[in-house]
Formats: sequence, C-alpha cells, structure tokens
Amino acid sequence: MDEPKLRDAFRLLDDAVTRGDTPGGVALIGRHGRIAGLYATGAAHTAAVVTDHAGEAVIPARTDTIYDCASLTKVVATLPLVLQLVERGLLRLSDPVAEYIPAFAAGGKEAVTVRQLLTHTSGLISHINMYSHGWTPEEIKQHVFSRPLDYEPGTKAVYSDLGFITLGEIVSVLTGEPLDAAAAKYVFAPLGMNNTRFLPLEAEGQRPRIAATEYNEALGRHKLGEVHDENALALGGVSGHAGLFSTAEDLAKYAAMWLAGGRIGDTGRLLSEASVAAATRSCTDQLPAARGLGWVLKGDSFDASGDLMSPSCYGHTGFTGTSIWMDPALDCFAVLLTNRVHFGREKSVARLRGCFHNVVAAACL
Repeated sequence: MDEPKLRDAFRLLDDAVTRGDTPGGVALIGRHGRIAGLYATGAAHTAAVVTDHAGEAVIPARTDTIYDCASLTKVVATLPLVLQLVERGLLRLSDPVAEYIPAFAAGGKEAVTVRQLLTHTSGLISHINMYSHGWTPEEIKQHVFSRPLDYEPGTKAVYSDLGFITLGEIVSVLTGEPLDAAAAKYVFAPLGMNNTRFLPLEAEGQRPRIAATEYNEALGRHKLGEVHDENALALGGVSGHAGLFSTAEDLAKYAAMWLAGGRIGDTGRLLSEASVAAATRSCTDQLPAARGLGWVLKGDSFDASGDLMSPSCYGHTGFTGTSIWMDPALDCFAVLLTNRVHFGREKSVARLRGCFHNVVAAACL
C-alpha cells in the first residue's frame, strides 16, 4: 500500500481529535488479509486524564484500547451466528420468526421472516425506549415480540434495533446458550478474537483498557465498560443489537475472514463461501435501499464507504463512533474505532468515516 497515503489516513483521525469530534480513536487498515497500518491517537477517557503543559494525555488511546462497538454487534456477533445456524440446517431465512418465538406472531407479525429481520424490512419500528420503565430483560423481550407492525413488511427498509434483538433471541433458542456464550464459542474463539466480548467488566484487568463513552447522570461519571446503548444495558448488557466490546486488531481478524470467503487462515473456516456471498449481495433491489444480510452496501442511506471504494464494498457503523468496512475488489478493510459520544451525542464522525475510506481506497496500489 501507498505509505504516504496511509499516513494521510491516520492524520484524518488526528484532525478529528483536534477539532473535538472525538477524544481519541484507533484506525486500522488492512490489505490481502494482513494489517498494513495501525494507529492510535488522543485520549481514551478525558474525564480521568490529567495533562501536562505540553497537553499530552496521561491516559491515551492505545492500539489495544477496547471500544464499545454499539451496532457493530449486529454484524460481528448476531449475523455470523444466524448464518452458521442456516449452514447447519437448523434455520431457513424464509422461516417465519414465530416458528422459533411463538409470541412474535402477535400484532400481525406471524408472516415476518428471519430474512426480513436481517435486511431491516420486517415492519418493525426502528427504536423505542424500553429502558426507563423498570422492566426486566424478559419483560423487555416480550414487549418487543408483542409489538404491532409499524409498516407492511417488505415495502421499505427501516433500520431496526428491535429486529436484531429478536434475532439474538432466535440464536439463543436454537443454540441453547445465551447470545454472549454462543458468540464467544462459535465466532470469537475460532478467530482468536481474545479481546472481544460482551460484559467486559467481568473479565479481570480489562477496565483500564476500555475507552469511556458518554457521561451518565445516574452513575455520576462517564460510562466505562457499561454498554452505552440504554436498551442493551437494560437487557443485562447482552443483546443482538448492541453490547459488544472489541479492539481494532480483533475486528481486523473478523474483516479478513469475510474477505477470505469465510476462511480462517489456510485450514479453518468460520462461514461458507455461500454464506459470505449471500450476506454481501443486495437483498433490497426493489426498494430505495442497499442492504445485504445485516451489512450496509454501496449506495444505502447508511453507507459510510466514501466515494472511492468499489460497488462491491460493505460494512457497518456503530452509534458510539465505530465502523468496519471491507472492499472485495480492492481486497482491503478498514476499522475505525472512536468514542465520539464521550463529548455528547451531537458530535459526529460521519465526515471522518467517508474521508478515511477515500484515502484507504486511494492507498491500494
């Protein structure tokens, strides 16, 4: 790859920190299955940082800093588990969701399919507050399952957390394990993603490595290891839509697997080539959307790939300021992890993402 352009890409993250868009972040660029560049800048937790006269953070972001992935959970944990169930013959994408969760049939949803959940065309509303009612995790799930349709399934694409909360429950039903345990066993362990997990505070010694997110009035401090997404937190920190924490290098392993057609190294395999192909081709050609199974494709309203990546690229973003993007034509991947919500939800890294991906694409020689 073009080394000067790699430096240009990392400089964009520096500029975002200087502007105050995010306290810090980690950027990773990979090509042909290998890491070509890895860079960290800024602070992981400004509220706990003391600076010297040079303005250098005592507690900086590091290349191994652990970030709240937010909605990357959907494609890094939930999606591969669903695809593995399909490969094992335990699930079909055309199956009605109610076949696995009978309560889901309420509200006119008896014909909604697993595929429609994955493509955000299920008729479910995007997001609702389920965290301020004092409900238990089970009560929250039952509320999701009992909700009526918000629109006719298949007529439009509406990005829905509720759909992936439901998918996470399907995974638990069919594997007989909690979602976090299933993800650890069937996805993270095979890939060697040793710094990726739900509930990171349960792992000894992880707290100092975690980037803080938003200030929380109830806690009286910034969230540090507690999931930022309120509904995921109310669900106990484990959900199909949010709750995952990871590092740039772990996410690089995941991205490389997708670009390798589901292979792990020379001998292993996490997904079949057929699953990778099915998940990364458009499932919404009849709609003003560009969605694969879980993945955001080129041209979608959520597309953060910039201007130069190829039409075959795909990826996903997370509300906390995270993203992962892959381009099969260029055989490159880009991971960008920030905790932009640390300064408040009005801060944005949308422009940073697009510009970063432009430079990554341009760096591919």
